[in-house]
Amino acid sequence: MRMVHEKPPTAAATVVPFGREMRLAHFNFAASYTPLNHGSFGAFPSCVRDYQRRLWSETEARPDTFVRFTYPRLLREAREAIAPLLGAETDEVVFVPNALTAINTVLRNLTYKDGDVILYFSTIYDACLKTVQSLEETTAVRGYCIEFIYPVEDDEILDRFRTAIIKIKSQGRSVKLAMFDTVLTFPGVSFPWRDLVPVCKEHGILSCIDGAHGIGHIDLNHLPRVGPDFFISNCYKWLMVPRGCAVLYVPYHNQALIRTTYPTAEGYLPVSHRSAVSQASYFVNLFEKVSTIDTTPYICVIEALKFRDRVCGGEEQVRDYCKNTAREGGELMAAMMGTEVLENRKRTLRDCCFTNVRLPLEVVEGQQEPKRIGQVPAEEAKAVADWITITTVDEFDTFIATRFYAGAFWVRISSQIYLDRADFEWAAKVLLDLCSRVTKRYN
Repeated sequence: MRMVHEKPPTAAATVVPFGREMRLAHFNFAASYTPLNHGSFGAFPSCVRDYQRRLWSETEARPDTFVRFTYPRLLREAREAIAPLLGAETDEVVFVPNALTAINTVLRNLTYKDGDVILYFSTIYDACLKTVQSLEETTAVRGYCIEFIYPVEDDEILDRFRTAIIKIKSQGRSVKLAMFDTVLTFPGVSFPWRDLVPVCKEHGILSCIDGAHGIGHIDLNHLPRVGPDFFISNCYKWLMVPRGCAVLYVPYHNQALIRTTYPTAEGYLPVSHRSAVSQASYFVNLFEKVSTIDTTPYICVIEALKFRDRVCGGEEQVRDYCKNTAREGGELMAAMMGTEVLENRKRTLRDCCFTNVRLPLEVVEGQQEPKRIGQVPAEEAKAVADWITITTVDEFDTFIATRFYAGAFWVRISSQIYLDRADFEWAAKVLLDLCSRVTKRYN
């Protein structure tokens, strides 16, 4: 059953409706599996899978021919294909295995002095936080976290950002770089990154955008107009490319800051030799071959974009369906469970392909005695959330990300073109069953 708002694909393709029919026709999930967590590891259609297998076969048939000669040509075509989605030029984008590799590449290429600060928010992806902590061990830079809890208004986030910059300056320190997301991992909500970049420019701060949930998820063809210094996005999540593949955008004027890949590879030149090539050529050559890994996911970008255009009707059709399905599906789940979706007053949080729905479980804090039957002690809340997640895997052949956040239990559901209203309804029934068991446990 389709929900609403999807338009037919281009006439060149056989029309397959978004939803369950799309899942059965073009994806490779087990018949009993309900894929509700696209945002973690993504999924890609059969045509992309088959294309990747052909690339593997060509590689094994003529390893040197493919790796040395065919691959660089196809890599160039893949960069040419993906650059317009970012509004970028081809030589401003390169591929890396994942967003975390790109984050490390950017942060570890910068030089730091005493008093330098990396500014980030408490919603930072955990591995990115650990990258900052690692740099604190080996360089003079220090991290500074801006704390907040959702729901919160975008304006308040901006105010706290400005306040943090002023406070850091008053301490005689300087913000070297600010790192923030396009769409958060948990809760899965839209983040005001477009408004934060100008604040960075105003204060002479480098901006590094973790767009792990970016390309294929939100419209990014205006990226150069927003003007971040570095932008990173996984392709294997929302662009339907095999794992792992991410795109790193570095505008021409910042490419001199990227002196090496991680690990350093054959494209690296000592500074005394770099003047022999243009800065753009050096940047692109750095990333063409970084050790021997499976780079076929990079090339599969070409086939994934063909699928999204010819079968799905283009990027806008995919985004519109996923956002509307997330919105309507989340509201359906909240109505069935008698709870709510996570949103702020200005309703900016749900401008993405996630929905966050509160579970009908009550929590009692500290040493208080439960006032009602079935209340969960706060000290056991994390274990309960983990049990719900694991049980969705063990008993229901799905994965529903569940966390105890801001005093309540929340689930994050990913929308995608292979889901429809019936999948969200089924998820609500599963969660009602599990919440009933939790309540009985604490009777």
